[in-house]
Amino acid sequence: MTMNLEQRIQQLEHLEAIRQLKHRYLNSCDLKDIEAVRQCFAEGEILIDYGVIGTFSHRDSFIRVFEQMACHAHVIDLHHGTNPEIEVNGDQASGRWALYFFTIDGRTGASQQLGGFYQDRYRLIEGQWFIVETKFLPHSVKHMPAPVEQQQELFE
Repeated sequence: MTMNLEQRIQQLEHLEAIRQLKHRYLNSCDLKDIEAVRQCFAEGEILIDYGVIGTFSHRDSFIRVFEQMACHAHVIDLHHGTNPEIEVNGDQASGRWALYFFTIDGRTGASQQLGGFYQDRYRLIEGQWFIVETKFLPHSVKHMPAPVEQQQELFE
């Protein structure tokens, strides 16, 4: 089925709104903006499956774990979501994003790199897109202890 100009513009607007939603989520995680992270997810029952971090059926249960793990001054997180593949079908959409994640423990200098993919589903609710399902599928993890020089400084 061929779309007319108005439908094509609407499709582009939906795609951009979903891109902005995912960017807002990733940036809000890095900024530790708890309320902004919460607002990226729909209210009610959803699915957040982050593997070893946990599986959550409501946004507030995820937010509690996010606060415990990431919302500390010494935790420096850098989420880089790239290569989005988004398909919109009415008020539903799906997306796949590549993620490069880097975190540093500012106290010790230890760091971790993580690579993988988000598989997301989105829903348009009252004119706004929300995440209703997200699953992270890691393909690489690298833990890096603090540099030896820095470890020695910690014990002197």
